[in-house]
Amino acid sequence: MSRQITYRWRLRELMAARGTFTVPELMPHLAEPGITLSASQVHRLVSGTPERLSLPVLAALCDLLDCTASDLIPTSAENVRLRRTAGQDAPINLAARRPTRVRLTDEG
Repeated sequence: MSRQITYRWRLRELMAARGTFTVPELMPHLAEPGITLSASQVHRLVSGTPERLSLPVLAALCDLLDCTASDLIPTSAENVRLRRTAGQDAPINLAARRPTRVRLTDEG
């Protein structure tokens, strides 16, 4: 068994619930606690799902939206069975996988 962990980025949903709909509306609120991000960086936060996020930015967003990190990024984990392929149980024959040695001869 393997664990599959998934998450959702709900920034746009939580912004809309609090009446903030655009990047220019969000930027001054992030600047108040000292978070300096460019308009394109804030746009990427709002429109996509970040793979990395600094803790000061996460804390500022949670404070601004009056939510917790788990509200902003809900996660779930579930057990996933690994699927086996047909030849997975058979031992690997390493000799069959090794290349044959080449003999160079001087014919000349």
